[in-house]
This record gives sequence, C-alpha cells and structure tokens, in this order.
Amino acid sequence: MDAFELVQANLLSPVVLAFVLGLAATRLRSDLEFPRDLYSALAIYLLLAVGLKGGVSLSVTPLSELWKPALATLALGAATPVWCIAILQQLGRFSRVDAAAIAAHYGSVSAVTFLAASSYLDAAKVGYEGFMPALVALLEVPAIVVALLLARRGEAASGSARAALREVLTGKSIVLLVGGTLIGLVSGKSGVAPVAPLFEGLFRGALVLFLLEMGLVTGRRLGDLKRVGPFLIAFGVVMPLVHAVLGIGVAWLAGMSEGGAALLGVLAASASYIAAPAAVRIALPSANPTFSLTASLAVTFPFNLVVGIPLYHELAQRIYA
Repeated sequence: MDAFELVQANLLSPVVLAFVLGLAATRLRSDLEFPRDLYSALAIYLLLAVGLKGGVSLSVTPLSELWKPALATLALGAATPVWCIAILQQLGRFSRVDAAAIAAHYGSVSAVTFLAASSYLDAAKVGYEGFMPALVALLEVPAIVVALLLARRGEAASGSARAALREVLTGKSIVLLVGGTLIGLVSGKSGVAPVAPLFEGLFRGALVLFLLEMGLVTGRRLGDLKRVGPFLIAFGVVMPLVHAVLGIGVAWLAGMSEGGAALLGVLAASASYIAAPAAVRIALPSANPTFSLTASLAVTFPFNLVVGIPLYHELAQRIYA
C-alpha cells in the first residue's frame, strides 16, 4: 500500500471528512448545531465501545506473551503526558489545562493509524505479534488518566494529589473507559457477541457524528490558532518522531519482533481523536478543543499516514539491524 492509497483510505474516510464538514460549516456561517444531549450520548457510547473492544482483545491474549510488552507499553503511556505537558507549558506557553488536554491526545492512540500501519506491514509481508490490538487498549487509558490528574492537581486549591486522583478516576470518562475494558475482559468475545451489533456495527456511524460535532466546535475557535499555530504545527510533527523512536526502543527492550516494534512505534507516535477528545471534553470542559483536535487531526494524523508509517518501519529495521 503506497502513500496515496493510505491517504485515500484514511484521510478521505467518512470519519475524517465529517470533521472537515463541521469545520467548513462554521467557516460558511451555517446554522448547523448539535444538541447537547446528543453529544453527551455519543461520548458515553464511544468511550464504552472503545473500552469493550480493548477488553475483548485482552481476554484472548496469553499472559505469558503479553506481560513484558504490556508493562513497557503502560510505562510509556503513563510517562508521555509528563514531558508533553512540560514542553507545552514551558515552550508553547499553554495553560496547564490546555497543555494537559493536548498531552492526553498525544499520550493516547489513534486506532485508525494503527489499522493503516497494520495494512502497510501486511502488504510488505512483515510479521508482527498477534497481541498488538491488546497494546492499543493498554495505551489508550494511562495517558488520559495521568494528563487529567496533572490538570486537576494544577487547578485544585488544596493541591492534594490524592483528592485529584480520586476526582479523575471516578469521573465519567475514565469510569467508562476502564469499566468497558473490564467488562470486555471478563465477558470475552462470546459474552460480548450479543451486543456486538450495537457496539461494533454502529460504532463508525456514531464516530462520524461525533467528529462532525468536533469539527463544529473546532471551527468556532479556529482563530485561536493564530497565536500558537507555528509552535503547535512543529509540536505535531516533532513529537511523533520522538515518540516513535521511544516506542521502537521500548519494543526492542521488551523482546518484540521488528514488525511489532514498528507497530508500537506507530502507536506511540499517533495521537487520539476518539477516546481522548471525549474524555477531555467531559473532564476538562474549560480546555480549548481547537488546540488538541487540530494538532492531532490536521497535523499529526496526515503526517503519520503519509510520512510516518514507512519512516517508523525504516527506523525499526535500522535499530534491529
């Protein structure tokens, strides 16, 4: 699969084009508007569906094969928001809340980018571990939890880490993500099968509606990018490169194959535009979605699809050689 086909399959998909439609609607001063209750329902549905899918993936993975890559992936996901927030605050001059929102996106993962990378490796006849979808699930939540915790700690008057942790972990977004994962893990594929038509068959359609609303929100605040545009564009290109190298290195230390390392590099380099936006929108309503969504969708997402995936594979080949 060449770069043009990757662009067609992903950038021109209904999910991404729905975001563009919402963005265009605001620029055209359309009266298109999303009911608040509908957005809330979509966010709850998507978060629970992402958790269920990840839990099912974990349920069919042998622990002996998974534990070392899983621990390495969890550590990478938890650490990523820490330096992202520091860079965004110190160099980008973002507020702590906005920096945490962006960091949550860049510590989490893009499932679409993962699927594109899998297709790329399959076409190149490069093998990789079968438990990679489970690592997608493991990389989804830790960065969101850590980023929201750091944001809440910065806002809390008492500065109590324990109080901030409880507030984050009992919030709707994390309860749905982690709870859905546990349900999928305990129920397994056969247990989730009866509700699969709802949480799998309708997922893409709900995601299209969700990204349409995100496009509307982003378009209304697009002017904010004039102040931080150049830095955010640089961040959206440089950080995926750094994270890809870290992901490949972590995979090498965990004893994964070259193909698995390339995929983990892609996962580390990707930025979420499904789980993270929903979680941030619920937990950090004061954060400006323009920054995180535009950086992840308009900068990092196309960069990874066109340039990043083959580049990260080449990096994995060189490191393993």
